[in-house]
Amino acid sequence: MDRQLITLGEAMIVFIAGNEGEFTEIESFSKGIAGAELNVSIGLSRLGNKVSYITRLGDDVFGHHIEKIIHEEGILADNIFIDKEHSTGFYFKTKVKDGDPKVHYFRKNTAACHLSTKDIESTNFAGAKILHITGITAALSESSLEAVYAAIEKARQNDMLISFDPNIRVQLWKSEAHMVEVLNDIASKCDLILPGIKEGAILTGKETKEEIADFYLNNGAKAVVIKNGASGAYLKTLEQEKIVPGFKIKEVVDTVGAGDGFATGVLSGLLDGTSYEEAVVRGNAIGARMVTSKEDNAILPTKEELKDFIASHERYEV
Repeated sequence: MDRQLITLGEAMIVFIAGNEGEFTEIESFSKGIAGAELNVSIGLSRLGNKVSYITRLGDDVFGHHIEKIIHEEGILADNIFIDKEHSTGFYFKTKVKDGDPKVHYFRKNTAACHLSTKDIESTNFAGAKILHITGITAALSESSLEAVYAAIEKARQNDMLISFDPNIRVQLWKSEAHMVEVLNDIASKCDLILPGIKEGAILTGKETKEEIADFYLNNGAKAVVIKNGASGAYLKTLEQEKIVPGFKIKEVVDTVGAGDGFATGVLSGLLDGTSYEEAVVRGNAIGARMVTSKEDNAILPTKEELKDFIASHERYEV
């Protein structure tokens, strides 16, 4: 079975608040699916790419619903494992006028926490171009961290480009120092690093985008793309350095999922053979589109929708 990109991670159900306020004040919720790598998988599949998604789901109503959506989205599902002993994770997300929503997770000891090296061993990496991983999967458990390292090793054996989004979730780590150590070790084994500007500062101890990029390039990365909110992104490779401006939108509804949309755009460009700069333009476009929706992946675009968005939206000045 042809596959262009492989990723692994945690899929969850998300319940999104129907009105603003604290959790106790919310009267109704809408249902969706979520998970950083799942969002990227959906996004790339809608753009016409073949994606293999490795995950563990509980043998429960949440897990079966997620599995159904994965099939409907056209994601290759030959490495979705149903765990009869552990449940599928979920979370609640509040609705806010400004800033980031509050998120309440229920993900302890879930099926996804039991991802392991066996799941990687049973996955066919042959012929795939890119492995995409995030710091969330690395943080779930010791076995899922081992799975991340096993995936990196298998990707190297198959001459794949390895993409890494740190996607910091401090609450999942035993300490910030341990988080920094592990995530930087993973980054040192990857080719493309996709941190947010604040994440980069936490992980490297550097203040400027240039210093953050140099930290990772000096540790073995081939390219670093630093997300900097609405204004766009900073790209640095061994050969070039570029600020790629973001797209203007009328209103920010919810920032959750924007980073996954950004990664989707960048990876889709690389799979299509574009330059890094063109790939980052796609990333900026999908990231901007995503913040106009309260859902994590509902408006991830098709190729035609992405093309229309880029053509119809003004960009910030460099």
